Amino acid sequence: MSATTIEHHGPATGRILREAVILTGRAMRHWRARPITFSIQLLFPVLVMLLMGGLLGGAIAGTTGDYIVFVVPGILAFTVLSGIETTITAVTGDAAKTVTDRFRTLPISRGSVLLGRVFADMLTAAVELAVVTAAGLLLGWRPEGGVADVVLAYVLLLWLRFGLLWAGVWIGLKAGTPEAATTAQLAIWPVAFLSTVFVDPRTMPAWLGVVAEWNPLSATASAARELFSGTDLTGVTFVADHAVLFAIGWPLALTAAFIPLAIRAYRRLS
Repeated sequence: MSATTIEHHGPATGRILREAVILTGRAMRHWRARPITFSIQLLFPVLVMLLMGGLLGGAIAGTTGDYIVFVVPGILAFTVLSGIETTITAVTGDAAKTVTDRFRTLPISRGSVLLGRVFADMLTAAVELAVVTAAGLLLGWRPEGGVADVVLAYVLLLWLRFGLLWAGVWIGLKAGTPEAATTAQLAIWPVAFLSTVFVDPRTMPAWLGVVAEWNPLSATASAARELFSGTDLTGVTFVADHAVLFAIGWPLALTAAFIPLAIRAYRRLS
């Protein structure tokens, strides 16, 4: 079957998924071939947690123990955000090395190429969250919510990663060069710091607290805190008071916006 036929008529969903799984395996083999790079990616959020909790926690929350309870869910949310740097780099690298061009000549669905990248990075995200959770437990953090609440917290974290990954794929395709991709990655840090990941918004100036709580990352961080603690937390805006709802809605909006943008960018690659 020709690539043109596939583009116009499209394979069945099952075929797209099979192709995506094969391409997921390709991406995962890259991690096996680069264990040092993969290890750095896994440990980076842990280092951020040690920095914030060990060095700054007492100054921010009064005691390091109190701050660990607050910051671990935030670092878990930060982990799902920072991981898309790898997605941007990988997508841009494939395009720059003409790997993407070779994929486009094969009789496979174009959507399966992007989906394979997303599947691989979702698996990576699960490992990253497990490592950060283990580090948090070693530092004394303990989830106090029920099993269902804890599971839901991790589902919401992965759901945010899913929405962010499609944004990362689109950015990687539009970047064009590794240099441009590196510049785009710098935008991740303002998003992380202009949020409630590291600091309670009630300690911020009123206008800044509002801005921080409307950050999609803040919704997931706040929802995770509620679910892990088993208690309802209050914030300064409607968003914080309905964090779980917004932790579902923001990634849904990201996914709906960036899947078509990513597919269109992939088709228009030159």
